[in-house]
Amino acid sequence: MNKKYHVNLSKEMRKKIIEESNRKEISKTVRSRCNILLMADENVGKPPSQDEISKRCGVCDVKVYQTVKDYATKGMEYVLRRRVHEKPPKAPIVSGETEARIVALACSEPPNGYSRWSLRLLRERVIELEIVETIGRETIRTTLKKRNLSLT
Repeated sequence: MNKKYHVNLSKEMRKKIIEESNRKEISKTVRSRCNILLMADENVGKPPSQDEISKRCGVCDVKVYQTVKDYATKGMEYVLRRRVHEKPPKAPIVSGETEARIVALACSEPPNGYSRWSLRLLRERVIELEIVETIGRETIRTTLKKRNLSLT
């Protein structure tokens, strides 16, 4: 089967990749991409198959394919940079105002018949007061913990 994407590194590019992979503060992901490019280089001889490269580098074969494809289509700088998301994939449920209202509720007097607030009781009350539509006990717990509040 013919390969669709090829890696042809010059001596300077190889040297740059080796220097990049030997840096102390480099992430594991970027280091594995460097190793994939070095192994897939066709200028130093016949490269091993993608399955062989994936076994040697300890990654899946899809990562090898994607790294080679990104190098061939987008260039070396794209492959060797660490990708940072502009915003998290999932928006947080509790924002600043919501958090303040939950903390204020936890600091207030518990309802009649209860000696203190529990996470379940807080959860029910937050939904009842329509602070948020739905929320889990764990979210309330982490919100309170972030502010060093304890229900005990």
